[in-house]
Amino acid sequence: MKAWYLPVIFLFLAFTAAGQETNNDKPLWAKSVLNKNAPELIVEEWISNKPKTKGKFILIDFWATWCGPCRMTIPQLNDVQQKFSGKLVVIGISDEPFQTIKNLSEPQIKYSSARDSHRTMYNQLGVSAIPHCLLISPKGTVIWEGAPLLKGHELTEKVIHDLMVKYKNR
Repeated sequence: MKAWYLPVIFLFLAFTAAGQETNNDKPLWAKSVLNKNAPELIVEEWISNKPKTKGKFILIDFWATWCGPCRMTIPQLNDVQQKFSGKLVVIGISDEPFQTIKNLSEPQIKYSSARDSHRTMYNQLGVSAIPHCLLISPKGTVIWEGAPLLKGHELTEKVIHDLMVKYKNR
């Protein structure tokens, strides 16, 4: 093997590894789809208007009205939707009846909302606990997944911002 091959291979591996996100042994209550193509967005019906997602980051939140941690996440997701408006779309997906979701008044949801009573996406991803979020790049790659409030692995505005900068063109 020629001497210059080794440094070239090392650099290639270093840049490849740096471009990938990792869960760092983060507990997941779903199948991992990190660094993979995002599943097709399938909902039964929109509670809000259907958002325009083309060319944007998408943050999907699987949640329910009866779920305390889910409700605690709503104000944070409202802030994220407002702060990154135009670059990111937040979509909450619940498997509850339309009227149950629509009747939630506190906290108020200020981002896109849909229902999936057939649990199509839940089942495809193996979601067994909520809240569960996916952050998807404009190119359709899952770049973050997990419980958004999980201690030590929180999905914060800074995490979202840093991933959006890193994956702006990927």
